[in-house]
This record gives sequence, structure tokens and C-alpha cells, in this order.
Amino acid sequence: MAEVRASVICGVLAAFLSSSVFAFVEDLDETFKDTRENDVWLVDFYAPWCGYCKKLEPVWYDVGAELKSSGSPVRVGKMDATAYSGMASEFGVRGYPTIKLLKGDLAYSYKGPRTKDDIVEFANRVAGPAVRALPSKQMFEHMLKRHDVLFVYVGAESPLKEKYNDAASELIVYTYFFSASEEALPESVSLSELPAVVVFKDGSHFTYDEYEDGSLSSWVNKERFQGYLHIDGFTLYELGETGKLVAIAIIDEKDPTEQSGRLKTLMQRVAKEYREQFNRDFQFGHMDGNDYINGLIMGEVTVPSVIILNTSNEQYFMPSELIESTDQLVQFISSVLNGSAQVNTLYSSRLPPLLSV
Repeated sequence: MAEVRASVICGVLAAFLSSSVFAFVEDLDETFKDTRENDVWLVDFYAPWCGYCKKLEPVWYDVGAELKSSGSPVRVGKMDATAYSGMASEFGVRGYPTIKLLKGDLAYSYKGPRTKDDIVEFANRVAGPAVRALPSKQMFEHMLKRHDVLFVYVGAESPLKEKYNDAASELIVYTYFFSASEEALPESVSLSELPAVVVFKDGSHFTYDEYEDGSLSSWVNKERFQGYLHIDGFTLYELGETGKLVAIAIIDEKDPTEQSGRLKTLMQRVAKEYREQFNRDFQFGHMDGNDYINGLIMGEVTVPSVIILNTSNEQYFMPSELIESTDQLVQFISSVLNGSAQVNTLYSSRLPPLLSV
């Protein structure tokens, strides 16, 4: 009898918890357009038949519960985009699932990994101010430890600050933006001229130069990643939006060899020591195993090896010999940059599509 009672209690508790989680996600209908004005909404536009939508569903309820429990002002909803296709179209929905944060007249699309933590982080970032103030050295140091890449405007009101605010409003979907006075900077940081826009990453800092770097938004877009990354299919999709070529060391991390370790070290060294020469055009990193690349080029690459991808025009480049030194790697990258390297064609249908993330 006691076992039966315990089973019933567990069942009731599970049902209660389940219904509580569901309660944090609102089902939206045709009235949403008129009632949403004063709130910030995170909405999953889905199709009932969509397999990726069904996979996202339990994550979405977790997102709703997390935002509610943390006291976030963001309300979470879901809308059947096939039943309300006109409204979905107005919000720019072109595929399923589509996640958007709606804030006033603005609709921000989420393109990151479909995990609870990543989606919650996106919602909290975009729902807040586009530019956040760093009022003290302590707060500045705290943010440096928290973020791998940190964009900061330093100085008073200026035309550059207006451009920075515009860039932040556009690119807040990708990264955080901060502002600070010169007094709030760490003692180790000295800027030759103010106002300035600075990115802190890779243990250093780099200042935006309008004459050399062009558009501030374009510069931010290119600088929003660390100089060297562990690359997977999704990261490659994101890197494609920067307009950079991607130089990849293909290694086997599960069964590392001395040769793989050496190639990874070479790539890291070039990314750091040749930043001034290559950073504007190249992103560096490594990929574990060759399965993804083999599918991308419809061929087979050896492990370890080097490949450079240009996803914007569906091309790739491979060296004619094994890369064993920094000079060889620099020479190969330079040949891609100056147009003398042999060009190969990617199979565009194999590029990482957003819907299959």
C-alpha cells in the first residue's frame, strides 16, 4: 500500500512540475501582434510536422522556466507559423524553427546552438541595453574574465560613439558591447587617442582604425571571434558570416599524434604572431577529425593536414605538400591571399544549413 501511495505521489508531483514548466511558455495566436507592444518576447515559430521543431520543444520549455525563475523581463512564447502564416511572414519567418526576440519595432533572429544556456544568454543579452556601462576598474576586470571577446567604447560623446551605438544595435545578436571612461581601464592599457573603440581578446587589445579598417560594423563582425578556435560545423557556419577565409588544421584529438600536435601549434603560432598580416582576411582554428571536411569537399583529406575554406564563394585550398614549418604555413596562406594557390570548388549543398543545427 505504501508503495502504491508513493507511486501516486511521484506521478502527481511529476505532472505538477511538467505543467509548471509548460506554464512559462505561452501559446500565441492572431491577437499577439496587438498585445505584444509593451513587452519583450522570445518566440519560437514552428511547424507541427517539423522534426527539428519537435526536437527543440523540450529545450524551449526549459528556456521559459529558466527566464522566469531568474526574474528576466523576457516573456517566452511559441506560435504555429503554419496556422498564422501571415503574421509569421511579417516577422520575417522563412523556415522552421525560427527563434526571434521581439523588442519594440525590432525583431532579432537567433542563429546560435539550440541549447537552453545559449538561448537564455541570447535573450538576456538582446533584451538589455545595446551598450552597457563599465563604471569602474573592478567591473571592467570582471567583464574581461567573463568574456573571451570584449568590445568597449572609451571616451566622451562623439560621432564615433554614434557609430558604435549603431553597430551595437545591429550586432547585439552576436556579442556584448560596453562603454567606459579612460579611468576605468586596467593599468596595463594605454590608448594613444580618444575616443576609441577597442576589442579585448587573446590576452591583448586592438583598436579600431577607421582609415585602415573601414566600416565599424564590418570591423566588429570580423573581430567578434578569438583569433584561434576549435571549429565544428556550426562554428564554420557562423564564421562564414564574417567574410573571412577559414584556415583549419585538421587533427585527431581523440588519438593525438606528435604530427597533429605540431600542426596545431604551428596554426596557433601563425594566428598570433602574424595577426597584422593575416587577421583581416583569415580566421584560424582546428577541427577534430576529417569526417565533416570529407563530406564538405566530397573527397578525403589526410589527418593531419591543412585546408583553407572560402564559404562565401564555395572554394577551398590545400597545400601541395605536408606543412611542417611556420615558413611553409605562412607561404601557403600568402599564396591563397595573393591568388597564386590552386582553387578547388566546394559542394554548396554540403555547407552547414541553419535548419539542421
